[in-house]
Amino acid sequence: MTPAAALSFVHEFVRSAAKDSPTLLLLHGTGGDERDLLPIGRALEPSAALLSPRGRVLEAGAPRFFRRVAEGVFDLQDLAVRTDELADFVTAAARHYRFDATRVIAVGYSNGANIAASILLRRPRVLAGAILFRPMVPFEPTTTPDLHLSRVFIGSGRRDPIVPPDQPERLRHILTHAGAAVEMHWHPGGHELGEDDLQAAGQWLAAAAEKR
Repeated sequence: MTPAAALSFVHEFVRSAAKDSPTLLLLHGTGGDERDLLPIGRALEPSAALLSPRGRVLEAGAPRFFRRVAEGVFDLQDLAVRTDELADFVTAAARHYRFDATRVIAVGYSNGANIAASILLRRPRVLAGAILFRPMVPFEPTTTPDLHLSRVFIGSGRRDPIVPPDQPERLRHILTHAGAAVEMHWHPGGHELGEDDLQAAGQWLAAAAEKR
């Protein structure tokens, strides 16, 4: 078994109900915790294993996955460190809980979506794909990662007061340029999730599973 120190994130783990199901890495938004996205993960894929860590950075007492300088302005040095920490945690958790490390799909919202995108760009072998709700571009990679085996769903809000529409579009371009198969969904509202987001993401996830 993996030493407890390697599983340094406070987290929840729910075992898969079916042997061939993926593991969903659930990454909450600012102020959330390890329980926030469990219902969403279960709704997206009822039989999937669920791995849900709590962000280790506090902003005015609110958990996050990495620091920011201001709204929409990220601390890139901290982001790099935190991305590696989370990627290493996922690898350690796969050994500890004995799930397939090649079938991990991130499901991130807001801050969680941003660090999931950062893992794709910085540690591309850790995730098989990702569902990114309300993401921004975490950073501009200087070296293009190889994402030809990755599938990504981006769910953005047309009236999002936090994420300008050029951000998810730019992220789609970066990921597509790296070889990822990217699907965009535009919610008519803002930063909050809508039922249409979950329905579209669930359909994408089911289709992605069929193609594997």
